[in-house]
Amino acid sequence: MVLVQIPMYNEREVYKLSIGAACGLSWPSDRVIVQVLDDSTDPTIKDLVELECKIWAKKGKNVKYEVRNNREGYKAGALKEGMLHAYVQQCDFLAVFDADFQPEPDFLMRTIPYLARNPQIALVQARWEFVNPNECLMTRIQKMTLDYHFKVEQEAGSSTFAFFGFNGTAGVWRISAIKEAGGWDDRTTVEDMDLAVRAGLKGWKFVYVGDVKVKSELPSNLKAYRRQQHRWTCGAANLFRKMGAEILLTK
Repeated sequence: MVLVQIPMYNEREVYKLSIGAACGLSWPSDRVIVQVLDDSTDPTIKDLVELECKIWAKKGKNVKYEVRNNREGYKAGALKEGMLHAYVQQCDFLAVFDADFQPEPDFLMRTIPYLARNPQIALVQARWEFVNPNECLMTRIQKMTLDYHFKVEQEAGSSTFAFFGFNGTAGVWRISAIKEAGGWDDRTTVEDMDLAVRAGLKGWKFVYVGDVKVKSELPSNLKAYRRQQHRWTCGAANLFRKMGAEILLTK
């Protein structure tokens, strides 16, 4: 059984695309659960997202619309609380997609087999594909930087089953590996890297599949870009302060 988590926060522009893409995954309908984790603070948007989930449920899709009383832990908190629902206990694998990501229908068909064939693999990470790389100079620079990250850093690490960080979206985890590593943690703003580091220290292996691409949108204004980069940079530094000694002492 596969659980698909889609964390959302006031995603008026993209909620239909992301929910539709997740519900359109080619996988037996009785073997997948789409979990929409809606932390929206705008009641109008919450109503729209809930309605979209109901529409897909009427089409026979197993969609769960989940909300919280607060936004404690932000994305990590939503993912963590999402794992506590009773129906998750029947799931073996977890796919995570941010709200602006749109997987192709064959995404699970091309990623789950890596986990099914090799019990040592905890994570299968797909590549990001961008729908707006030529929108402006900022998006062109981001594309070059992220292409290097995927092509050099992640592909090189994957070729030897070495450690590389989870990118927070467009990946599939083995749920038993998540549990062994301690689950999602909101102590930093890089819950994806945090989980990957803890799983790596437990001996789990990761695979990067560069020919599986998931569409996403690059930040095209300075405010959104700076917010993203601040979260990534400061979060990584904070994680190293918390786990640096443990990482350096691990053989």
